[in-house]
Amino acid sequence: MIKVLGTGSYLPEKILSNHELSKMVDTTDEWIYKRTGIKERRIASDNEATSDLAVKAAEKALKNSNLKPKDIELIIVGTSTPDYSIPAVAPIIQRKLKCSNAFAFDVNSVCTSFTVAFINAYGLLSSGLYKNCLIIGSDTYSRILNWRDRATCVLFGDGAGAMVVTADKTKRGVLSHSYYADGHGAEYIMIPVGGSRNPLANIDNYSKDDLFFKMEGKKVYEFTISKVPDTAEILINKANLKATDINWIVLHQANLRIIEAVSKRLKLSKDKFILNIDRVGNTSSASIPIAIDEAVNNNLIKSNDLIMMIGFGGGLSWGGVIFEW
Repeated sequence: MIKVLGTGSYLPEKILSNHELSKMVDTTDEWIYKRTGIKERRIASDNEATSDLAVKAAEKALKNSNLKPKDIELIIVGTSTPDYSIPAVAPIIQRKLKCSNAFAFDVNSVCTSFTVAFINAYGLLSSGLYKNCLIIGSDTYSRILNWRDRATCVLFGDGAGAMVVTADKTKRGVLSHSYYADGHGAEYIMIPVGGSRNPLANIDNYSKDDLFFKMEGKKVYEFTISKVPDTAEILINKANLKATDINWIVLHQANLRIIEAVSKRLKLSKDKFILNIDRVGNTSSASIPIAIDEAVNNNLIKSNDLIMMIGFGGGLSWGGVIFEW
């Protein structure tokens, strides 16, 4: 079983408000907030890449865990915006943190990445293969957005969150887990050009817009509004719990309406949901660990609390866990 030793997060200094966005694309603060619950988001500076954000969050998590870099044996990074296509960003982070004893690898399930990284860490620590693991969610979507596309550029922000977990037989760890994928919706969230299907070598054959992030918003919203509430109920039933047994629910911060749908399905007050989407927007794989770190810093999450976290995004992919803090 596992125990959370420490958390950390980092948000870039630059704030981009809905009002400022309205000067860049045809939109308004009212239009964005009504449809998403977002008021502002953070944007990485020109000299900040995904690894830089991740390192700042990880350093805080390490400090709060009272572990040294050499104590970390495993680093799992959830991201869909690594510094480079090759190599993975995790070894770059490992080098910067001076975690000399750690193996490091990436997970790319887009906005589901952190919850996938978490269950990987749980399995590897519970098996006895490793003792201390650093889990990170870090993304800089400002670098892959088409800032002329108001359907996507208003949604995302940059940031990173981290969590240090250790093997601990005194904890119950994960009480239930449930993960899914449906490749029939793979084209709903994608960057069309740059992979082996449409290589950059043939760039003259493509539109410039195909180099950027694209999303079929209506189809993605229909997918999430259906699958996420179902997943919450499945997790609770598999853990033999009642919804009221859960102390805190941390969903991927993609859209306030999705969170409200889960609240309604579970018949729980929104007070049980950790929310920060209004201030940071959709930070992809970073959204859950940032929200958790903020809740820890505000003395909301305490030892032995039951936490439910659910991610959802490209692939299509979705899933999460209920675990004991």
